[in-house]
Amino acid sequence: MIFETHAHYEDERFDADRAELLQSMQQEGISPIINVGSSIQSTKKSIELAETYDFIYAAVGVHPSDIRDLEEDETNMQWLYEQASHPKVAAIGEIGLDYYWEKDEHIRLRQQYWFRRQLQLAKDTNLPVIIHSRDAAQDTLSIMAEACEQNITGVIHCYSYSAELAMEYIQMGYYIGVGGVVTFKNAKKLKETVAQVPLEWILLETDCPYMAPEPYRGKRNSSLYLPYVVKKIAEIKGMSEQEVIETTSRNAYRMYNIKK
Repeated sequence: MIFETHAHYEDERFDADRAELLQSMQQEGISPIINVGSSIQSTKKSIELAETYDFIYAAVGVHPSDIRDLEEDETNMQWLYEQASHPKVAAIGEIGLDYYWEKDEHIRLRQQYWFRRQLQLAKDTNLPVIIHSRDAAQDTLSIMAEACEQNITGVIHCYSYSAELAMEYIQMGYYIGVGGVVTFKNAKKLKETVAQVPLEWILLETDCPYMAPEPYRGKRNSSLYLPYVVKKIAEIKGMSEQEVIETTSRNAYRMYNIKK
């Protein structure tokens, strides 16, 4: 079975066929699945999916692009603390920094505040974190170094920086999330990262419905396309696809503390 460590099946792009698609996953060799929250609303839906399907687990958290209305109250942070104790919640995420769209320094500082606050949530609840980082390499590294000192574990999701930086992350104990981008012809940095990072520090993910691999690039992604990611990693590393599946699944079970 391929362990899917990052999906968004609560997304409206799955409204037409969500049940049919999810019911096909295990027979197609995909299980478990971590469905990742990115806002309060999507976190609620992720938990609902986890309660509906035995093989789905939820991550609870607020994406940096959705932190504008985040507050310390019963409908936001207090609520996240309550949900973190749910038996089907496996992580805090996705949280982090995204400077691609946000150029305002005040908003960037607010992102940093809520990033640290949700890292504290992870520490308080003893859960790993799923980190989103876009165009924010140095600030993310600095904050994750602080998290490392607090023994917070996790994964740098949809990794997009250099191989050298990836090696710094694994030295701190963080996994590297690899998805469909590794199949793109222009994904030189990610391919170099996959070549250098030991397989024991890689997790498989799709980020579906986004980032579909070749030959489906530009279309709706799903966990059923994970074999394309497996094939490319195996090719880069010169090993069998089965070894990639077994090792990355073992990594994910360990990080999320899920028992088979």
